[in-house]
Amino acid sequence: MSVETEERERAIRCLVAKVGLDGHDRGAHVIARAFRDAGFEVVYSGLHRAPDEIVQAAVQEDVDVLGISILSGAHNTLVPKVIEGLKEYDAFEDTLVVVGGIVPDDDEADLKAIGVAEVFGPGTPMEETIEFIRANVPER
Repeated sequence: MSVETEERERAIRCLVAKVGLDGHDRGAHVIARAFRDAGFEVVYSGLHRAPDEIVQAAVQEDVDVLGISILSGAHNTLVPKVIEGLKEYDAFEDTLVVVGGIVPDDDEADLKAIGVAEVFGPGTPMEETIEFIRANVPER
């Protein structure tokens, strides 16, 4: 198999992350399972991770996608810190950052302005999220 074919067939690597004090992870587990079922390689961060821990995990695991699950309302504080950290490691351009959870429309626009590719709210069909990732994952 050529390197090009091997690269194209490589599974999409995702980190599903719970950042901050948000203790609700049922949705993150559901997403992680759906991503695995779709053929993605998935790493789950566990609960109560600091932004720098998420950045370290994303860099060390060499993920293509960072999915941040946040229901605490602290998205305007925590997500920018994660994005800044990815930029410090020169990993931002190679990482598709998506956010899932409760995010007001006004805040969604602000998150997209700093580099979040998409925000998925409650009730978003799983297939929509998977299709978005497949269509937008950075080429390596």
